Amino acid sequence: MNRVLVVEDNKDNLQLLTYALRRGGYEVIAAETGENGVEAAIRERPFFILMDIDLPGIDGLEATRRIRNSETDGSIPIIAITSYAMRGDMERVIQAGCNGYFEKPIDPLTIVGRIHAVLGMT
Repeated sequence: MNRVLVVEDNKDNLQLLTYALRRGGYEVIAAETGENGVEAAIRERPFFILMDIDLPGIDGLEATRRIRNSETDGSIPIIAITSYAMRGDMERVIQAGCNGYFEKPIDPLTIVGRIHAVLGMT
């Protein structure tokens, strides 16, 4: 079973994402801050990471940059999940090193398929 990391500080969103990912056959590791997300990414080397952008401590963009500059050598796919939907936000997310971008709220019935599409698994 592939392990994935979800970096999300909102407990309801974390629960929803965890449900959807487990239903899709993934084991979920969770982190509630950007710093903890970076540590978990380096330690666990997950199959992919779902990264909230608005986090306590360092934000998801900085956490993504740190993961990309770590000994993981930037190979872990990172997908941003955020409520930011302003003009230019997607470009900022991609420039920070994310492979994809989904706006909240997410649909738990379709999110795994959307993730697979970003990862080229469909």
